[in-house]
Amino acid sequence: MEHMNPLLKDNNSEHRFITIGEIMLRLTPPNYEKIRMTSTFEASYGGSEANIALALANLGVDSTFFTVVPNNSLGKSAVRMLRSNDVHCTPVILSTPEQTPTHRLGSYYLETGYGIRPSKVIYDRKHSAFTEFDYSALDLRELLDGFTWLHLSGITPALSEGLRKLILDSMAIARDMDMTISFDGNFRSTLWSWEEARDFCTQCLPYIDVLMGIEPYHLWKDEENHSKGDVKDGVPLQPGYEQQDAVFQAFIERYPNLKCIGRHVRYAHSGSENSLKAYMWYEGHTFESKLFTFNILDRVGGGDAFASGLIYAMMHGYKPMDIVNFAVASSVIKHTIRGDANITDDVSAIQNLMNMNYDIKR
Repeated sequence: MEHMNPLLKDNNSEHRFITIGEIMLRLTPPNYEKIRMTSTFEASYGGSEANIALALANLGVDSTFFTVVPNNSLGKSAVRMLRSNDVHCTPVILSTPEQTPTHRLGSYYLETGYGIRPSKVIYDRKHSAFTEFDYSALDLRELLDGFTWLHLSGITPALSEGLRKLILDSMAIARDMDMTISFDGNFRSTLWSWEEARDFCTQCLPYIDVLMGIEPYHLWKDEENHSKGDVKDGVPLQPGYEQQDAVFQAFIERYPNLKCIGRHVRYAHSGSENSLKAYMWYEGHTFESKLFTFNILDRVGGGDAFASGLIYAMMHGYKPMDIVNFAVASSVIKHTIRGDANITDDVSAIQNLMNMNYDIKR
């Protein structure tokens, strides 16, 4: 008997998605408590690339995740969570103590903000199995064989020199295999400096088809004279349409391989209430989404939900305005879900939100 995933039987996309990254144990004090006050932590798993694989798998996309976790109960539990959400984990490596001497799963602590108090993250991921593993013998062409879409982020290369090489090599091979490549810069100030991130992520730009966000990248006004500054200098965090369009056009002029650029814009009214909208360059034009205002249950993973929504909509041939609105609606829904990932298995729920239809469904 041929085995298959029944959730994929209605999948009308030819795409097979794979992403590479670290999955971590997330520990969160309950009820918005501060870390120094709590006596208990809620445990779950997350990580940017894993979040996107989880979101797409729940929406019915054939989705695979590659990582390295220690061959112990924590590593196996992380893989079990991924598999329970229909993410394919066949390529995942369960490492031995000889392969990863510290033999640990990375973790992070999330102190959830409330009202005027912002959320705070403390990483504990140094010397994790994912960072200690030697990838030099990994056959990337074999890993990527049969897939049509590769997603990567700027978090993974921030972790080690070996992972920087892994990301660049993966991009080069995926480009040679004619895969669609998406990339989210995802700057993390606790992992590397702004200049380090810009220097590395700029090297990735020639390989990318779908770019999430406009930082951290060098986009010099004059490649021969950097003292003239970056095209993005002076552009506010909440730009107007003309400002954002000018930045997009500069990216496309410099990197004509880019087929789509999407970025969401956040307006933080408090730690508990935000607004989101997005801009997207696609098929020669810049599009601006609707503005959504909402209360926050869990903000972590909102950017990953935006990325997964944009990828899903592109895979399924949505019209440009529907792509950008679906992406923002995906992020908004994630803010109402505890945990890192947008565990939403009903595409129509996101579509109703993007059309601002809030009626009860029965």
